Amino acid sequence: MQWHTEQKQTATQLKRAIRSARHFFLLCCTSAFLTACATKPPATAFDRPITHALSPTENTPLRAALEPLEAAHPGESGFRVLSSGTDALQMRIALARAATKTLDMQYYIANEDTTGKLLLGAALYAADHGVRVRMLVDDLNFKDIDRIMAGLNSHSNIEIRVFNPFGSAREGVFERTTNVFTQIGHFTRRMHNKAMIADNQLAIVGGRNLGDEYFNASEVLQFRDIDVLAAGPITADVSASFDDYWNSSVAYPLGVLNKQKFDREELDQTRDDLRKHWRTNADPYNAKPLNATPLATQIAGKQLGLTWAQAEFEADQPEKIESPSPDYVSPPMKRLGELMKDAHKDFLVVSPYFVPHDAGVTALGTLTHRGVRVAILTNSLAATDAVAVQAGYSPFRVPLLQQGVELYEFKPRQDTPTAGIAGSRSRASLHAKTYVIDRRILVIGSMNLDPRSAHLNTELALVIHSPELAAQVADIFATATAPERSYRVTLADGAQLAYLRSIGAPLSPLVWTDVEDGTRRTYIFDPQAGLYRNALTGLFSLLPVNAEL
Repeated sequence: MQWHTEQKQTATQLKRAIRSARHFFLLCCTSAFLTACATKPPATAFDRPITHALSPTENTPLRAALEPLEAAHPGESGFRVLSSGTDALQMRIALARAATKTLDMQYYIANEDTTGKLLLGAALYAADHGVRVRMLVDDLNFKDIDRIMAGLNSHSNIEIRVFNPFGSAREGVFERTTNVFTQIGHFTRRMHNKAMIADNQLAIVGGRNLGDEYFNASEVLQFRDIDVLAAGPITADVSASFDDYWNSSVAYPLGVLNKQKFDREELDQTRDDLRKHWRTNADPYNAKPLNATPLATQIAGKQLGLTWAQAEFEADQPEKIESPSPDYVSPPMKRLGELMKDAHKDFLVVSPYFVPHDAGVTALGTLTHRGVRVAILTNSLAATDAVAVQAGYSPFRVPLLQQGVELYEFKPRQDTPTAGIAGSRSRASLHAKTYVIDRRILVIGSMNLDPRSAHLNTELALVIHSPELAAQVADIFATATAPERSYRVTLADGAQLAYLRSIGAPLSPLVWTDVEDGTRRTYIFDPQAGLYRNALTGLFSLLPVNAEL
């Protein structure tokens, strides 16, 4: 038997690294609590008009194109899975260009990078053509925004709001860092929803934020993600949820938080810059193809590849953050739990941040004990962008496997540039959140299977009753869990443990297997993770942060 392991990691090295990290953490906490918290008036104290989505019956080209299709599929909506970053970027730009009256965007992260500027340029194009643009972002990652978004906010047809701002953009980095420790309850509750809606007729929901790493455009990190385009009646439910957040008491106008003020001349310069950026980058990043033919024309000609099916939309209320309560039950999580319990054949889970806790292990074990195949794909320690979550997940690997759950961990390197979860050769990290029940129901949205999604963040999810779409995502799952793309985690058997004893190696209860260049490999430690990530995992496992994961 051949074993491939990382460099030897001694207990002394790990303890030293963990001890140093703990000291640093305590110093940060001490410094933070010596600094006063920043305060700000409620959002209701500012000029912030209440606005709502366009009526779904309003006459628009998208409405005219969809009306006969909806009549042919009563009670159903149309869907298209966006499994590649290129498709997802193209469709978002196409939505912005297709809007004639309203464009709404709700995101946890919105970066002003290469693809972000393409999307902001598309939004500006819509606004310049009379479209009302509303953009809601969760605190903009606690950093002051660049001039582009501030400039766009000065456009008469564009309004940007910040949900649950943790630190005013007028504060410095130190003040914001201080708030992380002094207002931890406020800091940990975030708007994790992701949606983009054109004329209340078409919507994109799923796992992707706005940033290069979500659209195969980053040379450093490639998030493997999945969205879905929704058309027809279900879009009104997505819009209603957006309105709830947009008009909530913790949605602040960007202008009162950001110190940058722009006049018309500077807005013109922003417009010129975005147009130049489009001319330079639209072709290299495949932003144009869907725009060759207007979406309304594609829909009318049945060229958009929509699958019609019954669907449900579930979303948290903003009150989950505005007025936290231990009695709150998350509608997306509750509905997924109901569907999971009704599974008869299989339950396929893609959750990059997966922390089941004892209750989750028990629930999944109940399924396997009655013959349901339960298979989980999550990030490996080497692939994850959130090592703290790995510390919450890793203690449950053995119990899950003992319950008969199949466990796969996504590899940080992907060799074949194919569409879907598996993709380019850059460092890869799983980010999709999809759930398939019996190959007949697809649940897709922003929700992970972890306490954070259940109790802290707000989330949304589409429940699509479509064997065709469920099978499509199940096939993507099969590709992503192949040994070339993911490690299979299993319990060490008697022969493997005997071999470890014979060579004097640590007795690991787990083994990881994969295939590289046609060769099957086996590991007894988290593969490719290295000392630093293992040390951080050890540190977080010692801290009382399970409820925040």
